[in-house]
Amino acid sequence: MLAMERSLGLEELSPAERDIFYAATELARETGNVKTTGLMEHALVANISRPTFFRALKSLVEKGYLSSCRSAGRGRYVVHARDTEARGRT
Repeated sequence: MLAMERSLGLEELSPAERDIFYAATELARETGNVKTTGLMEHALVANISRPTFFRALKSLVEKGYLSSCRSAGRGRYVVHARDTEARGRT
């Protein structure tokens, strides 16, 4: 698991960011995007406080792991695949 996290660049994420990213990835498989409310209800993020959740969500957007889904309206995000080559790492 650690090797996979390293190859995807997930080791740079905080535990809250990582849990939100995993939850978003799982939820997005069904619809292609994820709602904030769905994320907040996911078991992986159930114990994250609301302020921490929104700080981590904002950080994931800033780091390029998620982006706002403008066509689907407010509170929806698209998950972006991340790999070390895309970010110029070796």
